[in-house]
Amino acid sequence: MPADRLLSTLLRSLQTYTDQQDTPRILGTASSLLTSLGNPHNLSLLTSHLLTAPALWDRPDGVRTPLRLLSVFHTAVTAVINHQNDVRWGKAPELLPGQTPVGGGLSLDDWVRAVVAGADERSQRWKHLVTLGGLLVAIGSLEEQGMELYWASGMKRRVETALVRATNLALVEVRERSQADGLEGQTIVLVLNHAFGCLSDAEKALLDYDLLLPVLIGTAFFSNEGFQSAYFMGGLNLDIKMNGAKLDWDARSSSFRQVEAIMARPLVSSMGPLSRIIAHAVENVRDPWVIQAMMDDLASFARALTTQWRQINFSEIDPAEENMYLEEEALHKTVPLLWKLLKAALFATTITLRGVLIRTLGDKTLAGDAAAPVIASQTLQTLRHMYFITSRLGPASFSQHTFVYLTAIDILSAYPMHADKFLKSLAPPQLGQIPRHPLDRILDLYFLNTAEHFSLVLSTATNEDLLVASAVPYLAAGGNHNMLPIFEAAHSVMLAVLSAPQSAEITAKHLPFYIDALFSVFPHNLSPRQFRLAFKTLMRVTAPPSAISASHPDLSATLMELVYYRALNAPTQPLPPDETTLALQGSDAPPPALSEQAVLTLTLLDALPFLPIPLLEEWMPLCAELLNQIDDSAMRETVRARYWEVLVSGEMDSERSGSAVAWWGTRGGRDMVLFGGEMEQQEHMMSGALPAEHTPRESKL
Repeated sequence: MPADRLLSTLLRSLQTYTDQQDTPRILGTASSLLTSLGNPHNLSLLTSHLLTAPALWDRPDGVRTPLRLLSVFHTAVTAVINHQNDVRWGKAPELLPGQTPVGGGLSLDDWVRAVVAGADERSQRWKHLVTLGGLLVAIGSLEEQGMELYWASGMKRRVETALVRATNLALVEVRERSQADGLEGQTIVLVLNHAFGCLSDAEKALLDYDLLLPVLIGTAFFSNEGFQSAYFMGGLNLDIKMNGAKLDWDARSSSFRQVEAIMARPLVSSMGPLSRIIAHAVENVRDPWVIQAMMDDLASFARALTTQWRQINFSEIDPAEENMYLEEEALHKTVPLLWKLLKAALFATTITLRGVLIRTLGDKTLAGDAAAPVIASQTLQTLRHMYFITSRLGPASFSQHTFVYLTAIDILSAYPMHADKFLKSLAPPQLGQIPRHPLDRILDLYFLNTAEHFSLVLSTATNEDLLVASAVPYLAAGGNHNMLPIFEAAHSVMLAVLSAPQSAEITAKHLPFYIDALFSVFPHNLSPRQFRLAFKTLMRVTAPPSAISASHPDLSATLMELVYYRALNAPTQPLPPDETTLALQGSDAPPPALSEQAVLTLTLLDALPFLPIPLLEEWMPLCAELLNQIDDSAMRETVRARYWEVLVSGEMDSERSGSAVAWWGTRGGRDMVLFGGEMEQQEHMMSGALPAEHTPRESKL
């Protein structure tokens, strides 16, 4: 059929919508005509009808309708450029008699001008972006593939300029009509998501980000083409069935099909690039108060997400016990897809928050005392609401989250009053109790991990009444493997509070209880590395010149004695390897197996650099004697190597090092450590004198 007759037929088909219409066939015909029409007026006419056709726009299929149209223009211009590039290099096939060349014989400039002319006043501004975006994305894609298009660079710059101008005009229309999360705003976001990387930096700077940012947030997080305000989990619980003792979620259920549909949405499936555009918009808005409004929106989205998750039965299952309580289909098919969707929401939120904090650090308004602590608090609140997702990945599993989390903490730490208020708003509702619901325990874990960073800026009362009270219930919870992360977090909080300079009174009050808890969980629930770190921290806290060392001068000696006497009677068989040891088993230098006795001896050696010199001189020979009581030669060599490392590695200051050198060289230390005292120097004694016994002195505490 001749092109003119085919054009007339197509234009008639575009005038009315019917349930039986074959939209893909119509668009395929349009794409073919765009590459074969040789009359510029016909090209403009076809473009104009495509942007206004009732057959396409009366009942649009969400953003899939503008996406299909964008692909029509993308395909057409790709064919035209490829043909003209082949002609330029002499690779184009010869035309048969009566055959129309690709592009209708028009030059690329004339062809593009004719197509763009069809985006006129008869169609809305936001639809113009479909045409311009399709053209720009095609040219940019060909350049990325390595095609030399220097001859088309001028046309590309003109299309970029037109796209940016059309975007700004469309944003004004959207604002005036309050359609930020309707098809108009969604189409703007869709086109920019595809074309943003093809824009030059100069053109990107001309976008009106103050108008664009609310449209991006509304479309991505709240529209029916994005995450739907987190309400997609609302009816999910109706399809979760109890099958005996296990939960099942049928892949044929309506709620699962909805999750599949959400994942297949064009904007959700490309949420990574879209979130980076949002972050770029945040960094470039002119009015910083637009960012604060956006932070409120993100906080409400995250809060709704947590609320919706709590209402479904899956939230009542601890992640480590899913194998026990989920049927096979739920375990391997349906639930993993739900988590994939939730992770997409987490990543998009985190990337957006990263842009907020980068902007805050460099913006004098947002970095001011009025805005900075509020933004930091909102950021940490948002991360808290999404922590049930983050905890499955590991908070340090991706660097963007680590940056956002630690930066917000650093900002808030500069405002102690705001930090105090913030932590009290996050505190567990019932201090001193371990909640039964897994989600509440996850929120407790987030609170403990976060509160640890603020112990230095909080008041003594808040440290004791809030942080210590929250940590105490979990200090002995290491026996439950599912609660191991929160058990470790509770110990970290206790050590952070006890280490704070203003906490001398708290330390004296709670240290006996904490020491008892520490010994009760080692070695069964606390790894050797963790025990040694905890004890080393306590020794640093109680050693001079800390405030508690002045009021309780014998506390260091007491702690050393507790470990020493336990080591004398400790088991000598190797401890089972912990997770760190197992992970390093295949390395070039796997950690040696150690007994409880050897670990306790190493713990004493770690504490030597913190002892006052009189105590140091007393404990160096005692540690050497304890070393020689280790029967296993490999363990003994490990401890001996650590002893030597403590003496020579610079862990001690100059005065302690001088005392250690004197003991090593002139008081028999070398022989005691290296040879077990067999070659110990004979001491000169008066007749009838008793030999010196190295025993720890009595504690006066």
